[in-house]
This record gives sequence, C-alpha cells and structure tokens, in this order.
Amino acid sequence: MVGKNITMLFLVLLITFGVNAQKVTWKYTTEKEPWKKGTDLSFKKSSEKADIAIYPDKKLQKMDGFGACFNELGWEVLQAVDQKTRNTIITDLFSAEGVNFSLCRIPLGSNDYSFNYYSYNDVPEDFEMKNFSIDRDRYILIPYIKSAMAIKPNLQIWASPWSPPLWMKVNNHYAMGSYNGDKTMNEGQAIRNNATAFKMENRYLQAYALYFSKFVEAYEKEGIDISSVMVQNEPIYQPHWQSCTWRPDDLAYFIGKFLGPQFQKSATKADLWLGTVNSGDPNYTRTILNDKEASKYIKGLGVQWDAKNAIATINKEFPNMPIMQTESECGNGDRNWKSAEYTWSLINTYLTNGANSYMYWNMVLDPSGASTWGWKQNAMITIDKETKKVSYNPEYYLMKHLSHYVLPGAYRLETSGGKDHLAFVNPNGEIVLMVMNKDEETKLVTLAVNDKQVSLQLKGKSMNTFTF
Repeated sequence: MVGKNITMLFLVLLITFGVNAQKVTWKYTTEKEPWKKGTDLSFKKSSEKADIAIYPDKKLQKMDGFGACFNELGWEVLQAVDQKTRNTIITDLFSAEGVNFSLCRIPLGSNDYSFNYYSYNDVPEDFEMKNFSIDRDRYILIPYIKSAMAIKPNLQIWASPWSPPLWMKVNNHYAMGSYNGDKTMNEGQAIRNNATAFKMENRYLQAYALYFSKFVEAYEKEGIDISSVMVQNEPIYQPHWQSCTWRPDDLAYFIGKFLGPQFQKSATKADLWLGTVNSGDPNYTRTILNDKEASKYIKGLGVQWDAKNAIATINKEFPNMPIMQTESECGNGDRNWKSAEYTWSLINTYLTNGANSYMYWNMVLDPSGASTWGWKQNAMITIDKETKKVSYNPEYYLMKHLSHYVLPGAYRLETSGGKDHLAFVNPNGEIVLMVMNKDEETKLVTLAVNDKQVSLQLKGKSMNTFTF
C-alpha cells in the first residue's frame, strides 16, 4: 500500500512539473528580422490577472485552412527565374516547412490577372457546350497548380468566374465598365448599376449551368479535383475588367432552378457555394440563403471586400453555414509593413466573426504588381524579371505566421484581452497564439492559460507566433 501511494505521488509530481515546465516556442518577424526564432519560454503557476487569457475548453469555429489564388500573371513571372529558384518559391508557399497553404482559388475563365479576356467557350449561342475547352489552362494555370500539388498533393482547389462567356451577357462584353485605354468596349456597352447583366433566358441559364459542370469534369480529367465552385466573383461591382452583376433574387433563381439541378443530374463532385459576395448589406446574402430552392444546394458562403461589414450578422443568422474569406484586399503595390498590418486587421475581423478560412490574393507578381488593366497591387513574393531578384514581402511572413502553424481541422479558441491576437488549438492538441505588436516600442505581455502564465516580450512592430 505504501509503495502504491509513493507511485501515485510520483505521478502527480511528474504531471505538475510537466505543466509548470511546459515549453513555449516563439517565432517572430520584424521588418528587418523576418522569421526569427525567439527564446524558448516556460509557463509558471500564477493567479494574477494577465494581459491575454486563452480558454482551451472554449472552442469556436473549425478552421478549414489558408491559401491564395493561382493567376496567369503569377505563373508568367515565375518563368523569369531558373527551375531551382522556381521550385524554392513554390516550396516556400506550399510545404509544411513554408507557408503550408492548404486551400487555394483559381479563376473559372479569365480575370484581371489573366493575359487577356477569354472563357472556356467563346462560340456564340453554343448552348450545348460542344466547343467547351480548357486547352488554354493546360499551358498556364494547370502547370502552376500542379507545381504546387507536387509539394502539397492534398491541396484543395476551388474556383469562381469573374465573368460568364461574353455572349451570355446583356452587353456582350466581359467587362461592365470601360476605361480610356480599352478599345474593345463602345461607350454604350458600359453598365453602371447592379442590375443583372446575365441574359436571364432559360437557354442561357441552362447553358451556363452546363458550363460549370463541364469545367469541374475537365479539371478532374487533368488530375485536379475541384472541391467547390462559387457562382460569381463580386456580383455587385461594375469594373472595367471581367465582371458580371447579379440581383440576389436572380442569382438565387439560377442556383435553385439550373445550377444545383445540373450538378445533381451530372453527379458533379464539387460543392456549390454562394460567393464571392462583396456586399456590405446583409440583405443581399440573406435573400439568397433564405430562398428555399437555392438553399438546398448551397454548402458554404464566400465573402470579400465590403462583405466584411455584413459577416457578423450573417454568421449570427446562419451559424451552421461555413464562411470563407475569398480574396484579401490587395493594396496598391506598396508591399510594406503597413500593408501587412492592414491585412492582419482584415484577418482578425473575418476570423473573429466566424470565417473558417482566409485567402490571400496574388502569391507572386513582378515589382509593379500591375494587373492587365493597370491596377498596381500587392503580392506575397515579387520577382524582378530583369535582375531575377526575388523578394519576400511582409505579407508573406504574415500569412506564414498563421498558415504554417494553424492546421486544417484546428479550432479557434476564445480569448480575452484585446484584439491584436488570435488563438487556436490544432488537432494534435497544440495551442497556437499569434500576436501583433503595432507599437514602435517593445511591449511586455503576460499570457495566461488556466492557472499558468508566461511573459512575452514583443519587439516593436512585430508579428509573433507562440506554440505550446
């Protein structure tokens, strides 16, 4: 009996010692010191009030992953460097040692980072889709995707169109608006309101539904399974690049009467998601999700840009609807620390309001960051095509501080003590805490988990990830 008591006492002491001595690993990034290992720290028992408290038993939404978008201009700039450098960049984005992206987007047809306008069927009134073809993608997008899949075989791919084929639109043009340098659009073709720009005749709606299912099937034949498709990129925007506006009731009609039934009929494997919604008015999304016919087929919701103002309401009203932030706001080509801080604020907004995943926009561009139509935007990595210099920008490290550590299947954890941090628990029980210090000065922060505390000394203007 004495021996048994001694053994029990030993086990209690061992567990207590393990809790108190639990190591906290630390990785930090500043503008001049990217991705550096901080000093390992240890928890100690304490009952004092901490600056940040994590509650491991209070799990919030399940995380599906992080990613970005494959675009034609990105693959083009990657061709400017040798194969070894190109492989290093792809590895840095998709390997477990790198950013570890797990869920990425592709355009269904052309977008503003394609070389030019195109769709998978530009033959007018080919309602049977006899001329449907993804041949162009076989030379550009598919090699880009497969280079990533060589590193991350289980990478999930989802897709959305920026525009249907031009012959399906009321203005017979890929864009909605025009700009001075565009010689392809007549002044009278521009559409400057959010009326539905799709031809709402049954024959066009059915043909477009077939277009979607053929796309999923064609990619499957190329060895790329499309996990989901979203119906329209930014359906309330009229830019001078590929776009198509939809009234919410018309979009619900298309999903409920044509797209959903077509996927069901053809046994299309991809899920249908509503997105990528860019309306800050919850009524836009609410109208579609409350439609009895459309809602039968909608498996998730994609949101971006102004929709950040509606996500809290929608998440509250539709708590079981998975939400993806589908396109991080792109900046204006400055690619600096301020850009990373703004993107962090977006990540924080979306994730604290229920988003299950977060997509960056362009992974790789040249230093100008210019779209086909001239908008200079940010990228995680830039490649100078002349000098071959490769630069890893602050937003690369921002995404790495999350995606490298927070694995698919993790849960966000409830916390207290301010807004500039996020906490998660991975499927293996590991806790991940990301903290941003926006101050110029070093900041001392105390972290509490249950009855344990540790002091974190955050460098000025730094991103920090702690794991334990």
